[in-house]
Amino acid sequence: MTDLHIRAALPADAETVLAFWKEAAEGTSITDDADGVSRLVTRDPEALILAESDGVLVGSVIAGWDGWRASLYRLAVLPSRRRQGIATALLEAAERRFVAAGGRRGDAMVLEANERAQRAWAAAGYHREDHWRRWVKPLVETP
Repeated sequence: MTDLHIRAALPADAETVLAFWKEAAEGTSITDDADGVSRLVTRDPEALILAESDGVLVGSVIAGWDGWRASLYRLAVLPSRRRQGIATALLEAAERRFVAAGGRRGDAMVLEANERAQRAWAAAGYHREDHWRRWVKPLVETP
């Protein structure tokens, strides 16, 4: 894919990213607002990785590194641009980031009902670990 540009998101990208996720990503999160995206990018400027083609946002992945875990979230590609190597390019950028920081394993958050995503992660070399479960507790009330 020669016209693909991979870059870190900027705070000014927040609204564009949110609109993109509505079209290309499965599920929602309590942090799906401009403040949440801006906070992420401000705290860790390399965490939100975007793929653009001809100036259009076509893919994203959050590559969060906390010094202990390399966590992957929101791998998404525009439906009309899937199966063109965009997710692969995003994951390669995320994995390079992790290795450079000392990460030893990438952990991906994948919705249980999203079979397409599960196949994509498996094709990228990730595997499911059934002996772990995610436990969550909202820390703020949602509107």
